[in-house]
Amino acid sequence: MSGAGSSAGKAGSTGGTGSTNDAAGGGGPAPAGPIPGGGPAPAAPDARRGPVVAALMLGMALAALDGTIVSTAVPQIVGDLGGFAVFSWLFSGYLLAVTVTLPVYGKLSDTFGRKPVLIAGIALFLLGSLLCACAWNMASLIAFRVVQGLGGGAIQGTVQTIAADLYPLKERPKIQAKLSTVWAVSAVAGPAVGGLLAAYADWRWIFLINLPVGATALWLVVRHLHEPARPGAKDHQAPRIDWAGALAVFACGGLLLFALVQGGVAWPWLSAPSLALFGGSALLAALTVVIERRAAEPVIPGWVWRRRTIAAVNLALGALGLLMVAPTVFLPTYAQAVLGLGPIAAGFVMSVMTLSWPLSAALSQHAYTRIGFRLTAIIGISCSTLILLAFPLLPFPGAAWQPALIMLLLGAALGLFQLPLIVGVQSTVGYAERGTTTASVLFCRQVGQSVGAALFGAIANATLASRLAAAPDGIRHGLPGDLDSVSHALADPGSLTAEAADYLRRAVDTAVDHVYVGAAVAGFLALLALVFVAPRRFPVITEETPPD
Repeated sequence: MSGAGSSAGKAGSTGGTGSTNDAAGGGGPAPAGPIPGGGPAPAAPDARRGPVVAALMLGMALAALDGTIVSTAVPQIVGDLGGFAVFSWLFSGYLLAVTVTLPVYGKLSDTFGRKPVLIAGIALFLLGSLLCACAWNMASLIAFRVVQGLGGGAIQGTVQTIAADLYPLKERPKIQAKLSTVWAVSAVAGPAVGGLLAAYADWRWIFLINLPVGATALWLVVRHLHEPARPGAKDHQAPRIDWAGALAVFACGGLLLFALVQGGVAWPWLSAPSLALFGGSALLAALTVVIERRAAEPVIPGWVWRRRTIAAVNLALGALGLLMVAPTVFLPTYAQAVLGLGPIAAGFVMSVMTLSWPLSAALSQHAYTRIGFRLTAIIGISCSTLILLAFPLLPFPGAAWQPALIMLLLGAALGLFQLPLIVGVQSTVGYAERGTTTASVLFCRQVGQSVGAALFGAIANATLASRLAAAPDGIRHGLPGDLDSVSHALADPGSLTAEAADYLRRAVDTAVDHVYVGAAVAGFLALLALVFVAPRRFPVITEETPPD
């Protein structure tokens, strides 16, 4: 990589001119001058941030509400359109599109600016929403969900990048806390809104409701977001786009995630389809590396992994994606199958984590401004690992407040872990590299989540298969053999004897315990990345004045 981006890379990685190795994050805005990484720095009066922040929160709400609001209406969707065997692709297709496009949108936002990418993302998401509302069968709905995901990838990455652009380092927890609150509210409100619309209106309204929200966000962005001139704009230099690299990243990521989503579900892990998909992913990954090394402006530049700070944060948040599968995917099943709670109460047990997470994140600045980004994150992930290891110690069957308390503590610990890393890594790069850096972090977290879903799903099913195979002869007959079937069987008390139901609950309890141990291992891997890969003090670049 050459030019302004290269010079900024040296400053960001070595702590040279224009940077400071202040672990605590350092001071406020620098005097007016060139932005490290390229681009002049316009003024940003506080009064002009409000409409842009509102647009960011509305845009993030589109992405945050998506999964929770759709999942509640699945029975009505399947009842209307059919396609029960493939309905999981309503979520997998969206996740695939979001994940594989994150690096591409990150590079585009650094090349063309945040505003056009965010506008295109919101418009694409709204188009996908409108098409979803008009779907005539499950195949068309899945295809239109992919269109939504193509817009969602632009929204997630670009909103986080603009948030870092808007505020100097000392003030970034304000906007990050607001965005975290959006996710917290969405986790609680999404299922309720989805259920109400599905029950009293029509499931198509869960997509149509996006239109006024997105249109408002779009208007605010167009009207109020102003950006600095890009490097080379005055010289009328045409930006170079690495289309080959973008296509290679898209193909490699799509094939890998498809293999992870379908493996162990549509076919066994060691079957020919799985081996072919993983082999193809490896070949495409090698091809991507070759293309990116030769590209003038690569989609995923090498400095993303050569700089210790960015590499460590990528690894740590990839492990966070792994870790989060346990509470978000398996805890609701545990709450219903083991504790006997209804769906709403089970959702509440999980959602209490979203109450403590944004509060802890907002308060984390008081820690990292004193002891540094790295040490604050180390404390957060160490506590998270211990909390996850406490889950298998819960009594059987226990009371609902016990896992809820663990989730409350876990959210508080993860707030100390994630936000300092995101704020810290964004502060080690200049404006012209921040979109690529933010996208790489979010990409690793999304990939970690996909890997975790496949890995922990295999662990849970293997544990269940082992426990069910070891069942006494008197209750073995008729026992289901996978986690979903167990949940359905326990939801119908008349289908099982009391002894069989109790044995199944214990089997589910053991399976989820093993998943939480696996999540604790993921937390330990994140800790290792911070201890051995991350530098002791993040090389924070002198703050530029953010755009208005």
